[in-house]
Amino acid sequence: MEIILKKDVQNLGYKDDVVTVKTGYAVNYLIPQGFAILATPSAKKVHAENLRQQAHKEAKLVADATAAAEKISAVELTIAAKVGEKGKIYGSVTAAQIAEALAEKGYEIDKKDITVPSIKELGAFEAKVRCYKTICGTVKVKVVAEAAKEEVKEEAEKAAE
Repeated sequence: MEIILKKDVQNLGYKDDVVTVKTGYAVNYLIPQGFAILATPSAKKVHAENLRQQAHKEAKLVADATAAAEKISAVELTIAAKVGEKGKIYGSVTAAQIAEALAEKGYEIDKKDITVPSIKELGAFEAKVRCYKTICGTVKVKVVAEAAKEEVKEEAEKAAE
């Protein structure tokens, strides 16, 4: 018996797959539990149309995510941190701090979508920002001492005048 899966079923298939199973398994378990529907000719046509529309939407999402990843890759962040005597910072720079700095630049990114290497000292680093599924951008993060950040702001203000 052919069925169309509405949800992922372990050891059987993924959502939107058309699979063949034994009649009893389909009628007694998959269909009543809402995991599948019967693959009639009309259901297959509707299923094919839904897949076509999803592919179109997916292509638009991928294009938007690629453009966003390119914009994010051009961003350079400066994060100030308290520093010890030997140039090591107290604690580490986290994804939340990078998300906050990106928000100040106008990019609303969830901290869960940011992958940060272990940043425990001053210097330049790169963090990955996931825009959509496998599409990522890379943000340049410069970690400076707190006093140095104020000097950078003052220099930028002088240059702007």
